[in-house]
Amino acid sequence: MAIRIGDEAPDFTVETTEGKIRFHDWIGDKWAILFSHPKDFTPVCTTELGYMAGLKPEFDKRNTKVIGLSVDPVTDHKSWSKDIQETQGHAVNYPIIGDADLTVAKLYDMIHPNAVPGKRTAVDNATVRAVFVIGPDKKVKATLAYPMSTGRNFDEVLRLLDSCQLTARHTVATPVNWKPGQDVIIPTSVSDEDAKKKYPQGYKTLKPYLRTVAQPK
Repeated sequence: MAIRIGDEAPDFTVETTEGKIRFHDWIGDKWAILFSHPKDFTPVCTTELGYMAGLKPEFDKRNTKVIGLSVDPVTDHKSWSKDIQETQGHAVNYPIIGDADLTVAKLYDMIHPNAVPGKRTAVDNATVRAVFVIGPDKKVKATLAYPMSTGRNFDEVLRLLDSCQLTARHTVATPVNWKPGQDVIIPTSVSDEDAKKKYPQGYKTLKPYLRTVAQPK
């Protein structure tokens, strides 16, 4: 079954490069980014894991944990991490799940449910290329899926996280290409009367259904 926004993120217990974890316990009271890749020692993913390692301090500032997944054993992950540091300039600084039996990939609908473990190529695992943004309540807040040939934009994942966290705290929405600090949208569920109370400093009405206001602190 597909994992949809608003669903509880399936829990699981697995081995990672940082030891055994139970996913929900590992998340604790933080946000989490679970991102997967088709296979170790593949070129696009090598660049992605290195870039994510460089971004990790930004996720830390946002009270967010990062965890990777590959349908390869943990021993391969550890060997691959050396290549990532050598070529990308950043050592992997977050756990990577070993999912050689495809348990988590199937649990999160990243791969065909009839797929079998064993010797697999990256092409066999092409659909194992997803991003899940998960809140402290263990609910899925956003999902992304990419083709195997296209490297993901983790700056966009960070921007998406900023929006998810802001809209979780405040009754606002973020417009196209929004970046932190820019004006946000007052949802139509908020009446003009309530908006005037909530935003005494004022807001802009472009259309009755399109009102913008400075981003709440």
